This record gives sequence, structure tokens and C-alpha cells, in this order.
Amino acid sequence: MADISQNVADWQELTRLTQGQPIVVERVRLEGKSIAIEGQFELPQLARLSAEDQVFVTAFVRCHGSIKEMEQIFGVSYPTIKARLNRIAGSLQFVETNPAPSHSEILERLKRGEIRAEEAIRELEARK
Repeated sequence: MADISQNVADWQELTRLTQGQPIVVERVRLEGKSIAIEGQFELPQLARLSAEDQVFVTAFVRCHGSIKEMEQIFGVSYPTIKARLNRIAGSLQFVETNPAPSHSEILERLKRGEIRAEEAIRELEARK
């Protein structure tokens, strides 16, 4: 438990020092190995959240998304949990899981005979 407390304290100090500016990691070393990789690595989105928001997201995942359980854990109301989730979600970029095909992808499918001209026209018009 002391390690976790120290990690949270270190993260809070780093956040205070950077004043919310993005952090770029320039060296990564495998623990227990003499292998290191140097370059510029951006921290993952969840690592860029404040320590408090990271704890909140972790609790939410552990509760399997149960807002009722979150209310009990944090001792706050449903609207408070929802507001915090909305704030955190607003700060994250989401990956499009089903992006619309590009113009060139549609034309390539038409060229390969996977779709007919009418379908290609519909898809191209839908992209406008």
C-alpha cells in the first residue's frame, strides 16, 4: 500500500510541476533488463488523467460500470457520478470503431466488382 501511496504522491507532484502541460517520455527501459528505447513517446490518454480521475476510472471499471456501486464507494449522488464521467469522457479522444469508407476505398471496391455502380454512388453521396 505504501508503494501505491508513493506513486500517487509522485504523480501529483509531476502534475503540479508540469501544470497540466503534456508530458513526453523520451526513454523507456525494460525493468530488470539492460534494454532501453529512446525517442519521443506520448503518454496514453488514461495516464494523462489526474491521479484522482485515474482512481475514479479504475473504480468504475472494477464496478463493471455500475453507477449505483460508484455512489456507494464515493458517497455521492447519481448526478455527481454522471457529471464526473461526462467530464472525463469529454477529455478523452475516442477511436472511430466503424469509420465510413473513403472515396478511394469505395472506388476500389467498385473496380474489384465488390459493389455495383449504384451502390458506389449512394455511398459517395452519403459521405457529402
